[in-house]
Amino acid sequence: MSDYQETLYEGYGQRFRIEKMLHEVRTEHQHLVIFQNPVMGRVMALDGVIQTTEADEYIYHEMLTHVPIFAHGAAKRVLIIGGGDGGMLREVCKHASVEHITMVEIDATVVDMCKTYLPEHSKGAFEDSRLNLVIDDGMRFVANTRETFDVIISDSTDPIGPGEVLFSENFYQACHRCLNEGGILVTQNGTPFMQLGGVKNTAGRLRGVFADWHFYQAAVPTYIGGAMAFAWGATRSDYRKLPVETLHRRFAGSGIVTRYYNPAIHVGAFALPQYVLQAVNKPSNA
Repeated sequence: MSDYQETLYEGYGQRFRIEKMLHEVRTEHQHLVIFQNPVMGRVMALDGVIQTTEADEYIYHEMLTHVPIFAHGAAKRVLIIGGGDGGMLREVCKHASVEHITMVEIDATVVDMCKTYLPEHSKGAFEDSRLNLVIDDGMRFVANTRETFDVIISDSTDPIGPGEVLFSENFYQACHRCLNEGGILVTQNGTPFMQLGGVKNTAGRLRGVFADWHFYQAAVPTYIGGAMAFAWGATRSDYRKLPVETLHRRFAGSGIVTRYYNPAIHVGAFALPQYVLQAVNKPSNA
């Protein structure tokens, strides 16, 4: 048995025992491995960085999906950028009120490998009739599409390699252009304790684009370094201040069963530590 050493941070990291190597390939865009671990189940890594594990993926996928969709309350058209493992798609598909889902993934091999080796992530969601799967660069898609959406979810890798452009001001502006009136953008934004510079950069870029911008967070064990931040950009400022009773009503009415998300977690996730608020120049009651 060998180990997989993550290389995201210099001088600090995590190690996974490889019980069984299931697949390893250099795709057109990145180096992909999927292996079995005794604690986290099946694990996928890209270019030396752990992307997802069977054991805790539900936390990440539920929070990046249900927070914007329940906050919006009437989302019919959803765009997922990235998300090749299918977990985000699985959670979006749970919303019967969503009529159309476009998913733009740069790497077709990731989709194919995850269908084969991580089937629990998608649970058949790739067969959903509402899905339009586009193999393309996410930045190029939002820059050129004439389609518009109510919710955009950016499930990107870290801001290195193919995912780097998905943290640029051009990307946020292009997403804003693709949003319907009252639309919401959410993006993966790393762990603030280890990647505070990235959170600061995003804050500076969102500030000039969205009427309401903020971050929310959840602790996902696989993403080491503390709680993970999700960036939030909305075209209306009331979405973030919804009463918990409204969210309870929407959540109960949806019939969706979750393992992490609930309306109280939704509201609490927007409460940020002081060091993060100070870094992005926001008062504690923002």
